[in-house]
Amino acid sequence: MTMMTEPGDAGTALFDTALPAGQKIEGRSLGRIAWTRFKRDRVAVAAGVVIVLLILMAVFAGQLSALSGNNPDTINTNLIDPNAQVPLGGMGGISSQHWFGVDLLGRDLFSRILYGARVSLLIAGAATLLAIVIGVLAGMAAGYFGGFWDSIISRTMDVMLAFPVLLFAISISGVLQNQAFGLSGNSLHFTILIFIIGFFSWPYIGRIIRGQVVGIREREYIEAAKSIGATPGRILFREILPNLVAPILVYSTLLIPANILFEAALSFLGVGVKEPTPSWGAMINTAIPYDIQDPEYFIVPGLAIFITVLAFNLFGDGLRDALDPRASR
Repeated sequence: MTMMTEPGDAGTALFDTALPAGQKIEGRSLGRIAWTRFKRDRVAVAAGVVIVLLILMAVFAGQLSALSGNNPDTINTNLIDPNAQVPLGGMGGISSQHWFGVDLLGRDLFSRILYGARVSLLIAGAATLLAIVIGVLAGMAAGYFGGFWDSIISRTMDVMLAFPVLLFAISISGVLQNQAFGLSGNSLHFTILIFIIGFFSWPYIGRIIRGQVVGIREREYIEAAKSIGATPGRILFREILPNLVAPILVYSTLLIPANILFEAALSFLGVGVKEPTPSWGAMINTAIPYDIQDPEYFIVPGLAIFITVLAFNLFGDGLRDALDPRASR
């Protein structure tokens, strides 16, 4: 007598024989899938390692400077040739004590690069955070409510994108140099730079978020949330915002290097961070008149900016490919 088997039983038995003994099927979350895709991109992983090293260098700048026994603000004219006005020893004064050489005042370049990384990452990171907060809130409001609010916010974005930010930054930084808003010194300059860079950067991400929300607000789960009486605030922050994490993360990693370049440009023009606080842009500015006599002083901060911006851009590209299921290489 032949026994009948259900199709499901036959399929299960066949599937069980295809798996090793004791092995079970495990589902993978979207985060785990993205991490798997990201790990396959060796360039992005290498860029991420460089970014982590840069952050550690900025955080532990004091301890790392102590390894060479130098201080970024210590002037040592004994290291400068009094006749040629260039560092002694050639190659910008590179030695066992001054690993990157010295500047034209005899200050150690290695320690100044470390503290310059702290300044650049701090200002760029804080400005990016400010831009992300404003841009996400404005983009969500414009995309979800539409109509009048969409028109107002979108036209505001257009105006700010057409605003001459660099000229405004130069003028306001030139006017507010000593004391304002209860702040003075570096605290004032840092606050001004963070505000200018962050406040005028939010329309870029605001447009991206608005476009994403316009598509999300028509989904079935949004309609279901509305049907059960969910408030707009709950829908925006509990239903829509979690679906915006990927574009926010990707755009943040691409906005940080742009802000680093903006800060360096302002410092290069003399309206950013003031001496003696180290800044990569200001170091390049002071090195230009001596690029022939002492090219090392120009090359070191230039390479620091180049490597940092390149690492963030490559990391952002890899993160975008990992989080976008339609991306392929």
